[in-house]
Amino acid sequence: MHKPCAIIPVFDHELAVPAVVTALRDAGLPCVLVDDASSPACAAVLEKLAQGEHIYLVRLPVNQGKGGAVMTGFREAARLGFSHALQVDADGQHDLTGIALFLEHSRRHPDALICGYPQYDESVPKGRLYARYLTHVWVWINSLSLQIRDSMCGFRVYPLAPVLKLIDSVQIGKRMDFDSEILVRLSWRRQAMRWLPVRVHYPQDGLSHFRLFHDNALISKMHATLFFGMLIRLPVILWRRWRT
Repeated sequence: MHKPCAIIPVFDHELAVPAVVTALRDAGLPCVLVDDASSPACAAVLEKLAQGEHIYLVRLPVNQGKGGAVMTGFREAARLGFSHALQVDADGQHDLTGIALFLEHSRRHPDALICGYPQYDESVPKGRLYARYLTHVWVWINSLSLQIRDSMCGFRVYPLAPVLKLIDSVQIGKRMDFDSEILVRLSWRRQAMRWLPVRVHYPQDGLSHFRLFHDNALISKMHATLFFGMLIRLPVILWRRWRT
């Protein structure tokens, strides 16, 4: 079965999210909006959007962070009977003209996680671009593989069954550490992944919720935790590689 939807975690992106929802609905995707304790103005926009056909709204009373909102969306999507979920950021930075390609790859490879790797234009902040490479190196070390081309791009089609099995058994970071951690932990479970490019644009007046000190500290802690987790799994990982 391949019955996809889109999951959009939203925290105060009331200006950008209507266009994102419109693009997803034009592509034929039902949408699960997760209101991560947004402001009243954003909550009102989401309430109006949820009046549309095949648009579902889940409200979190306390802000959980991007990862917490996405995982809430996973569970709601499964409850609604969907088999796959396209994770999309609410700020409109992803080029949504590639939706059909991602969904087609997911249909052809329903057991695989279809991941986007970013193709940036000149709008990308250089500091954030360079910082990504440090995370890439740690992800390659912690997964003992170069399979993960980019662990921070939040444009992916997840098969829900293995993802729910993972998040129900392991505590995953709920904030900006989520995107990288879930890929490493899925790679430990030998989750198939396929990679497609996605164009990314950073609007000049875009709203970012990345907290420079706090989120970098969370990401550093996540890498350290995964490193020791990798060391524990090292014999099994190497044994599997040797057998194949």
